[in-house]
Amino acid sequence: MNRIRVRRLFVCMLVTFVLLPNVTLGASLYIDPASSTLYRGDSIKVAVRLDTDEANNECVNAIDGVLTYTDNIAPVDVSLGSSIFSVWVETPTINKEDRTVTFAGGVPNGYCGRIVGDPMLTNVVAEIVFRSPGFSVGGGSSEEALAKLSFSDETTAYLNDGLGTKADLSTYGATVELKPQAGQSQVNDWKNQITADKIAPEEFSISVQKDNKAFSGDHFIVFNTTDKQTGIDHYEVMEEPLAQLGSFQWGRADAPWVIERSPYVLKDQSLNSIIRVKAVDKAGNEYIATLIPDESMRTISRAQVLTIAISFATLIVVVLTALVVFYWLKRNRGRKNSVERADILENTNGSDYDEPN
Repeated sequence: MNRIRVRRLFVCMLVTFVLLPNVTLGASLYIDPASSTLYRGDSIKVAVRLDTDEANNECVNAIDGVLTYTDNIAPVDVSLGSSIFSVWVETPTINKEDRTVTFAGGVPNGYCGRIVGDPMLTNVVAEIVFRSPGFSVGGGSSEEALAKLSFSDETTAYLNDGLGTKADLSTYGATVELKPQAGQSQVNDWKNQITADKIAPEEFSISVQKDNKAFSGDHFIVFNTTDKQTGIDHYEVMEEPLAQLGSFQWGRADAPWVIERSPYVLKDQSLNSIIRVKAVDKAGNEYIATLIPDESMRTISRAQVLTIAISFATLIVVVLTALVVFYWLKRNRGRKNSVERADILENTNGSDYDEPN
């Protein structure tokens, strides 16, 4: 089964089992702005937006999308800070070899259009930063070029009907006019936005879960948060033995943080560790969530079982050794006493003394 089929399977599962039902009709997925201009070396942030037929109460709860682009422009980053989606099967992934940006995600209860009274166009699925080619010695065209962004036929939207029904989806791409010369000043609004972002990701919590049908019945954690400025870049996880509680081990420069995503299968299945998850946004701001599993959830780990077994075996060996030594000493002491008594008797029987008249 190829990657696209696997992704579609997960999206259908998301639609059927996670997201709640509503009613149906078509939808449109488009790129905003539809046309723009870039000078050489500049960058632009475009938004992938979703519209629904609000008049017919249409709701869409998942999209499996493939965005393609021509080879004269390049995506450099993705932001989900303003996304209406909260559940991601696949966060937007840039594949420079195939010239695609793929994504698959959704929102519980579905997206049914802009909330009445909201002045903002709150229908962003994702924002993608594109950059035009820079200067190179002896390279680059002296003529204007046109870059094209479009959605492939594989792009699919699913209705919020609890059945995974495909929506009647219309897609609209965009064009970017590429100027051969540099502008009066280099434009990189995304870089400026990252530089200005000094706010940490939103607070979040960690949930420990266990399902006999998932991850071979092992404990795993689920976590998620948002960053409304530049978006979440990645998550890092660390499991710290409870014995180190209060020693600030997680704050060291060489602390064993590991880049992971939710859900994450715990290494310490006994739950005798402090679980920490660090959310890092595009600007490098961090928020760390901490969870100490309840005592009722903890069990003896394999390492602890092995330690106890070794200790018990060592104790048995020590006791047996002590008994052997004690028996040996007792036996030798008995032999020594027997020899001494024999010597005394021999000396007594063989000694000279005067017999009485």
